[in-house]
Amino acid sequence: MSDFQLKRLGLIMEPEPGNPYEVEGTLNPAAVRGPDGQLYLFPRLVAEGNYSRIGIVRVKFNELGDPIGVERLGIALEPEADYELRPDGSGGCEDARVTFVESLKQYVMTYTALSLIGPRIALAMSKDLFHWKRIGLAAFEPYRGIDFVNVDNKDACIFPVTTPNHAGKFQLTMLHRPLFPGTLPEDKASAHLERLVDLEHESIWISQCPMPTEDVEPYQPGLFNSHQRLATPVYPWEILKIGAGAPPVLTRHGWLIVYHGVSKAHGPKQAGRDLCYSAGVMILSEEQPRIIRYRSPEPVLTPSSPEELQGTIANVVFPTGIDRRDDLGSPDRFDVYYGMADSRIGVARLDLPESLPDPV
Repeated sequence: MSDFQLKRLGLIMEPEPGNPYEVEGTLNPAAVRGPDGQLYLFPRLVAEGNYSRIGIVRVKFNELGDPIGVERLGIALEPEADYELRPDGSGGCEDARVTFVESLKQYVMTYTALSLIGPRIALAMSKDLFHWKRIGLAAFEPYRGIDFVNVDNKDACIFPVTTPNHAGKFQLTMLHRPLFPGTLPEDKASAHLERLVDLEHESIWISQCPMPTEDVEPYQPGLFNSHQRLATPVYPWEILKIGAGAPPVLTRHGWLIVYHGVSKAHGPKQAGRDLCYSAGVMILSEEQPRIIRYRSPEPVLTPSSPEELQGTIANVVFPTGIDRRDDLGSPDRFDVYYGMADSRIGVARLDLPESLPDPV
């Protein structure tokens, strides 16, 4: 087992009875501290027909400081832009991640925009978490014949500080996971023959874009470039797919990333599904986050509770939000918020080990 382990704290949010915005699930929330010091989540709220909005809720805590529930505050984003809508009236704003970017002095949200051309990474910005300005779709320069623009892309998150690119220039940095044809877990699981991982097309990528040279308002990011393949499926629990999860958070060991991996499920199928989504941990170098210092050989959280085994999509834990508990004077404690079977939201506690485990 990994020295990093997540201890479940419980279910924190599920669909509200009678709420048409949530009839098909509440899941995959961003998590971030607001200017008031309180913790806010930005869950995906799924209405009939898989029509998704991004809500905003405030987390409630008990006397021990553990999260126990939420207070619903409304909608942060709902499909309005052309890249969030389809001609038949469907569409969606999905799976937000939110980071306070220090150099911009604003919150940056990355989310999946579900449009006519498929899922793409979209960005929005806010100074207070309640008023969001759409920035548009993330734009990418090609890299060695790889076209990041005309393929599906998901699981994007932003670093809170600028980091050096390959040339040593400090830039806005994003993790993302393009979904090239044939790389969906379902596609790979159906392959009958042993196959090698396609390193270029089945990986988490790190990309960067220049920061404005002056105080430009509103901020409009340029092309993401300085691409590098960060991580590819290695271990059995993640062999069908990996993707970034919660945004990077700095620890004394480096940048902590809680990510997801997909494998075939062991034992009987749940709801006819033979895929399993689990969570793992990476630690990236603080000075050069393109370097992986540690990666968990085993998952730190895998579906086991009824809420994780049964739901809209069975066998899923999907981390998307993380909160360092500085408010409790515990900078080595992290609460991880995650989707449970694409239906509900759970939270688990991760305590940073004294030292990084030896590489496997």
